Amino acid sequence: MSTTASAPTTPITAAPGIGAITVPAAFQATVADRGDRLALSAFGEDTALTWNEYATAVEEVAGGLADLGVARGDTVAIMLPNSPDFHIVDMAVLHLGATPFSIYLTSAPEQIDYLFDNADNRVVVTESRFLDVLSRTAMPKVESVVVTDPLTAETHLAGPATIVAMDALRSRRPADFDFAKEWRSVESSDLATLIYTSGTTGDPKGVELTHANLMFVMHTCNLRFPFTPEGAAISYLPTAHAADRVFSHYLATVTGWPITTVAIATDVFGAVAEARPSWFLGVPRIWEKLRAGLLARFNGLDEPQRAATLAALEDAITKVQFDQSGVEVPVEHVARVDAADAQIFANLRAQLGFDRVSLLMTGAAPIAAAVHEFYLALGLPLQEGFGMSETGALGFTNVPTDIRVGKVGLAQPGTEARLADDGELLLRGPHVMRGYRKAPEKTKEAVDEFGWLHTGDIATIDADGWVTIVDRKKELIINAAGKNMSPVNIEGKLKSASPLIGQACVVGDRRPYNIALLVLDPDGARVFAQTHGLDQTSIAALIDNEELQRAVADAVSLANSQLSRIEQVKAYRILEAEWLPDSDELTPTMKLKRRGVASKYAEVIDDIYATSAR
Repeated sequence: MSTTASAPTTPITAAPGIGAITVPAAFQATVADRGDRLALSAFGEDTALTWNEYATAVEEVAGGLADLGVARGDTVAIMLPNSPDFHIVDMAVLHLGATPFSIYLTSAPEQIDYLFDNADNRVVVTESRFLDVLSRTAMPKVESVVVTDPLTAETHLAGPATIVAMDALRSRRPADFDFAKEWRSVESSDLATLIYTSGTTGDPKGVELTHANLMFVMHTCNLRFPFTPEGAAISYLPTAHAADRVFSHYLATVTGWPITTVAIATDVFGAVAEARPSWFLGVPRIWEKLRAGLLARFNGLDEPQRAATLAALEDAITKVQFDQSGVEVPVEHVARVDAADAQIFANLRAQLGFDRVSLLMTGAAPIAAAVHEFYLALGLPLQEGFGMSETGALGFTNVPTDIRVGKVGLAQPGTEARLADDGELLLRGPHVMRGYRKAPEKTKEAVDEFGWLHTGDIATIDADGWVTIVDRKKELIINAAGKNMSPVNIEGKLKSASPLIGQACVVGDRRPYNIALLVLDPDGARVFAQTHGLDQTSIAALIDNEELQRAVADAVSLANSQLSRIEQVKAYRILEAEWLPDSDELTPTMKLKRRGVASKYAEVIDDIYATSAR
């Protein structure tokens, strides 16, 4: 699936697929408008496909899948990295009226077993490197495993499954196969994808999203953030997550923007610098790590440049804070910030690849105010949003001309919002899922008889309709005295207090006071070591350093000064660990697994309470 994109020769329109009612219809409209323009490329590789070539590949793969028996209403599992292959396979499945779903690449055999049992798929599309984990998966219903790259070793799979090479598959199709008839028969009410929730509590649930759900998401995005004819998208988040599909796969399908795929997530900002995306979404951890890297760069400048850059940054952050609080900024202060922006930060935005970005978002978890203010100070329009897999990843966003730190924004056009009596955020709209697969009782718990989705988040809505998320309903701390507190708010203060603190987990439910488990940020630790003239920069080498411990203690004190007495952290422990995505501590999208942390560090938590009580 590799070729070279030719130069564009035809005029194009803005969002050629936006008027369609299904994803395949949107794709075909975009192909007709953008045919000879770039559609897919892979960062660091020479793979590049035009829309015409993308469409040809989709038709060939669809024919091969049909020959394997995939038909309307079936499901197909995809276990592929972010790559052009993923987009081709997913789109091919959609054109058959079938339902693709993605598997996290780090999934264990028992997790895959659970998904396959729930989805009832008979076909899996993957790379040869994942055959080992699939060989340890029961797969009693799977008949065919399609491999997109050459096999490196003989593999024996459990059950009736046989291995099929993608190259051979693309040359197959049933004798009576009518590709156009297949995709034109897809209806808006058909199931377009399954998104399996990442499971912070219990087994994941299969969120069923229809073509109508997804096309509404694109429509409402176009109303708030009008699509332009020229643009670019980046695909680097797990394709099993709704956010990557919305911000790359479906987005490009309706806009015709080319997608740059990034197989290794740590390469993402290299890809951003090259592709200069129009839309970009990052989870808070991504923004925290980039901030740490930029601060390290600033501190590494020669002394005059370093002093000028840090002074300009401080001025710009102060202006952001004035703006956010509604305080009029002195004219001379504005002039200094404008001059620094022209001389320093505009060049930085261009170097980063964010010089033409129109929608820059953070989501999936709360972002610390200090991190958010940092990007606004650089002139980057980072805004917080709120969505769920159950709503096609979007529900609330800020407005590009009105970005408010700490708020997830206003309801998207066509979305209704209100609070339940206990403060839980409810929303309703055409993007709310059809339901959880094979789980009617859980569906009834989530979506009431009036169509309101119960988000599980405690929120506030101000008089102007702006939403602020307080915390997950089930994660609120209720201490021994009966006081309700938001651990997310406390953790945000801790992480804002110092770039040294990469992760924080506050514990205090049914306890007399709060304590915290802290994990050092590797980039922040490295910057600390460099600025203090230390040779060793690893967390293991630094964790006992007295200066670092004082710096963390100062950060905790600063955070406590911004909290009520009952919320303050009385004791903490710095862990000699790094919490990674899809671990005991974090989901694949880097949300905190509180139960996992509480279980894994139970003895540490008990020891902190025992020690601090003396």
